[in-house]
Amino acid sequence: QVQLVESGGGLVQPGGSLRLSCAASGSIFRVNGMGWYRQAPGKQRELVAGISSYGDTIYADSVKGRFTISRDNAKNAVYLQMNSLKPEDTAVYYCNYKARVTVESIVGDYWGQGTQVTVSS
Repeated sequence: QVQLVESGGGLVQPGGSLRLSCAASGSIFRVNGMGWYRQAPGKQRELVAGISSYGDTIYADSVKGRFTISRDNAKNAVYLQMNSLKPEDTAVYYCNYKARVTVESIVGDYWGQGTQVTVSS
């Protein structure tokens, strides 16, 4: 069973920075895409940033130039460096892996439990 655990969330003032981490436990054959999503109260979950197995990245327009996604394939880990944080970045952040647990399995979606990020003075 694959489990994803996020860390690094917290309370930060506007203009501050946080670095989120996501690590996987359990047996994984291969991780394809990795991503970070967020969900603010009363809103739908949205993609913040994604990174392919080749290192290609995609960002939501609202975070371009402020957030950077990266991955460590050896550790099956993904990170999100968040700079110049704004109050509207406040949300629960979730990591997502599209992964195969065995060579025969299909690609599945795996989610972490989420970490709260609050940007407030």
